Amino acid sequence: MGIKNKLIGTKEFYFRVISIVLPMIIQNTITNVVSLLDNVMVGRVGTLQMSSVAIINQLIFVFNLCIFGGLAGAGIFATQYAGAKDDNGVRYCFRAKTYIGLAMFILSCVVFLGFGNPLIKMYLAENTSPADAAATLEYASTYLKIMLVGLLPFTLTQIYSSTLREIGETRLPMTASIIAIAINFIFNYLLIFGKFGFPKLGVAGAAIATVFSRFVETIIIITVSTLRSNRYKFLKSAFRSMYIPIKLCRNIAVKGTPLLINEFLWAAGMAILLQCYSVRGLDVVAAVNISNTINNLFNVVFITMGNAVAIIIGQHLGANEIDKAKTAVWQLLALAVATCVVMGGAMASLAPFIPHIYKTEPEVKAMATQFLYIVALLMPVYAFAHNCYFTLRSGGRTIVTFLFDSLFTWGLVVPLAFILAQFTSLPIIPLYLTVQSLELGKCIIGFIMIKKGLWIRNIIE
Repeated sequence: MGIKNKLIGTKEFYFRVISIVLPMIIQNTITNVVSLLDNVMVGRVGTLQMSSVAIINQLIFVFNLCIFGGLAGAGIFATQYAGAKDDNGVRYCFRAKTYIGLAMFILSCVVFLGFGNPLIKMYLAENTSPADAAATLEYASTYLKIMLVGLLPFTLTQIYSSTLREIGETRLPMTASIIAIAINFIFNYLLIFGKFGFPKLGVAGAAIATVFSRFVETIIIITVSTLRSNRYKFLKSAFRSMYIPIKLCRNIAVKGTPLLINEFLWAAGMAILLQCYSVRGLDVVAAVNISNTINNLFNVVFITMGNAVAIIIGQHLGANEIDKAKTAVWQLLALAVATCVVMGGAMASLAPFIPHIYKTEPEVKAMATQFLYIVALLMPVYAFAHNCYFTLRSGGRTIVTFLFDSLFTWGLVVPLAFILAQFTSLPIIPLYLTVQSLELGKCIIGFIMIKKGLWIRNIIE
């Protein structure tokens, strides 16, 4: 097979990819556009308020990824069962996700309620004035307490949505999400600024709007999927019994535990990176928040392509279509990188302008623009590494993915960021560039692993 044929797929292949990723791209794009607008709204209240929300969102991000990681072990099996047309297998995995998700929810509430303030204080630089530190802590604590209410509906939504995607249904999660996003945006406007007779609540209003929208999304997705149980057969009698075969429980635990630990460590690593950057001041936290919010909008393609890799490659492996899986993986990686060259170029061209929609200090806007240039340059690199991770995961190589992701993050990225932040006077822009550029090493490792075929396994036989 020539290089061209190896990297470029057929029309049928791209039609399948588009049918999977397009609803998720639409969903994630709308989510991130609204997130950007929400961020701008909070930013117009004040830089301290924006920084406090950024701190809590970084902590909530750890919970979100723990949920994704906790459900991912069962999801690997569900995807391969879907490829083998085994509805009972998918149903067992759905039940396992329910147990795992509820356990993660309870544990996270205990952690946030017991250690919320100490976690927030980690992000307050020593040179922050006492008044700014006290105000940021108060805003962040208020925001966190309200956001905790939304963790349960978020968990339930992920249990249902992830399983629907694993059987190839992406439209219902998209529709429920779009409706919830619209509600979130409207109530953000009403409650942050106190419009049309609603109270002016600032950051508390932003949290209330988010929680309300999450309940709406959960109600929609559970109600509609239950009514369509003839189409989504894994939901038939899903809760008549909560039985899961012991062997499958053991296999999910063996495969899922490394993924859960990996997602927790990776998310914690990202939180620590922000803490390292925050040593340079709260302005840096605000600038990183602006950059990340905009970056997330442009990242939807390669993030979604990771889901496509997991679904397509997982289903091929479950159906024992090994040659198709080998061909598809390189075509998916090539597609992800090519699209991110375009998306990175688009973001770089807009980087000087987008931060100016925020009502914040000129220094923060300038810093955010520099961060955006860096992530735009490295976006194809992020895309390749991200999709290598999902390829390895699709074949159940969870120990390998743990080493690939968390060991790399905690063995190299976090220590270097900590040393540069704490023991050097390196300015924040070159510090950020140095840390982000380490992803190149991850790409080299990922390429070698994919080339060797470590991911090629049917784990349901």
